Amino acid sequence: MPSNPVVASQLDELVLDRATFEALVAHARSDFPFEVCGFLGLGSDGSIVHLPVANAERSVTYYAMEPRELLRAVRAIEDEDRGMVIYHSHTHTQAYPSATDVRLAAYPEALYLILTLQDPDAPEARAFTILDGVIAEVAVRVC
Repeated sequence: MPSNPVVASQLDELVLDRATFEALVAHARSDFPFEVCGFLGLGSDGSIVHLPVANAERSVTYYAMEPRELLRAVRAIEDEDRGMVIYHSHTHTQAYPSATDVRLAAYPEALYLILTLQDPDAPEARAFTILDGVIAEVAVRVC
């Protein structure tokens, strides 16, 4: 277990390796036009674990993580002392938290990553902290 766990909401920048970014894009495209969702677990060594979770709503404007998969993913992140990134896709709008995203943001230690397919040829990922209704953007770098 790492001695210095990652607190994702305290990062100045979220660094994604190209393979993780492409996996997120593939996941977003896999159920288009519906939103997809899941987690990234950030290790203190820079490693990233991708944990997709089914969108129980299968909606074009909303996601609700399937409860058993949600619990399994959160436990995996916590058991490995990883930082938590909660992600979902926006299929037709910009990568910015909606009013619903802000209202449902329940993990102050997490980063919220939104991947947009608004321009299908140029997927974009942006990350945010959401605390007490206040949104602050965190830079995302894909390398």
